[in-house]
Amino acid sequence: MNILDKIVADKRIEVTLRKQLIPVSQLEQSVLFERPTISLASKLKNSTTGIIAEHKRRSPSKSVINQNLNVFDVAKGYENAGVCGMSVLTDSKYFGGSLDDLLIARASCNLPLLRKEFIIDEYQILEAKAYGADVILLIAAILTKEEIKQFSEFAKSLNLDVLLEVHNEEELHKSIMPSLDMFGVNNRNLKTFDVSLDTSKTLSQIMPNEFVKVSESGISSVDAIKELQPFGYKGFLIGENFMKTDDAGKSAAKFIKDLKL
Repeated sequence: MNILDKIVADKRIEVTLRKQLIPVSQLEQSVLFERPTISLASKLKNSTTGIIAEHKRRSPSKSVINQNLNVFDVAKGYENAGVCGMSVLTDSKYFGGSLDDLLIARASCNLPLLRKEFIIDEYQILEAKAYGADVILLIAAILTKEEIKQFSEFAKSLNLDVLLEVHNEEELHKSIMPSLDMFGVNNRNLKTFDVSLDTSKTLSQIMPNEFVKVSESGISSVDAIKELQPFGYKGFLIGENFMKTDDAGKSAAKFIKDLKL
């Protein structure tokens, strides 16, 4: 059983419990449920840098990244740095995140917020909306083609952008559908945790151009972005690189400044 299978098995138990605690009607009555969403896809299309900066305390591959930074400061810092959007990890068991992190980020900035989560149920999409997200992540590796269609169409009905993450050609082929806004290529092999930008380069050639292309994982230098831009990538998800410093916002600002040189 690889780490992804483990996470999904735990997630099913967690979501079942959450549904019992908070009914759908309560989520729909949230103050943020009626909030107009901000499109990350549009922001990326019109950006020269395309940075999506992440709030991430720890991960299965790196264990603790940074437990000391608070979400409020990180969100404010990212916004001041001029990033296009912010990704907030809400998985608690493996990444040390929570839906409260999303809520605090929403109260601290006007960036498009991505709920970074292992979505296996429509309920989690309602949660994303109720807690102030603008974008949801769907992971092709853990969903069937039917689920991708069902979840992405449901997200669109709530005016949420959809970022669909793929790791290989097979996942990409099963996922191409009009209810998606962005394709994210994860450069990390989830079985071995090895990272290679070649994954993004290879998949960009078979990805239809109507989708915004995002490269994820292993982007720790300006050079990596400059290497990927000619392949049509408009978005770059960066987490550990900023979070492992004492001031995530400041390091994002420096990164963006260097990128513009």
